[in-house]
Amino acid sequence: MKIVIIDYGAGNIQSIIFAIERLGFKAVLSNNPDEIQAADKVIFPGVGEASSAMKMLIESGLETLIPDLKQPVLGICLGMQLMCKSTEEGNTSGLGIFDVDIIKFTSIVKVPQMGWNTIYYLQSPLFKGINENEYMYLVHSFYAPLCKETIATTNYGVEYASALQKNNFYGTQFHPEKSGDIGEKILGNFLKITLAP
Repeated sequence: MKIVIIDYGAGNIQSIIFAIERLGFKAVLSNNPDEIQAADKVIFPGVGEASSAMKMLIESGLETLIPDLKQPVLGICLGMQLMCKSTEEGNTSGLGIFDVDIIKFTSIVKVPQMGWNTIYYLQSPLFKGINENEYMYLVHSFYAPLCKETIATTNYGVEYASALQKNNFYGTQFHPEKSGDIGEKILGNFLKITLAP
């Protein structure tokens, strides 16, 4: 299986590579459109600030490629947020894959949310064999409100979408690669997803 992690200069990639290796697979880091399109599975990571990350995507020509991908794609953290319509962070337009706008947590909670929190109302092959209310590791100041594409929910002052899915596109606000055995199982589930021809 060919797994490509999109390399656009925004991300802590190493922990994802190690997590995939622990599952018995190898991942390639690439920003080559042909290589990304030829992959069986694509992971779209992201750590950092949305407007500069989006600028790097546009400069590498990947902002038009990603929404057209046909294989399973997993956006993680900022990667998931950039797959949405827009984000309040830097007033940035996103890739428009998920039909939701990313907004900032209000001042009633400590920002960023940093550490472990539960996921529940799980509904996707991504969570096969995962129990409700398992703990995942999160670091973020902005979030996706609940919407029709929500496949997991988390509460941090407000209930929000901690995972999204639309067709072949999946996104997690949490970091599966930093969430221990359960996170690794979610990554493993993603690698097992097959799309109907």
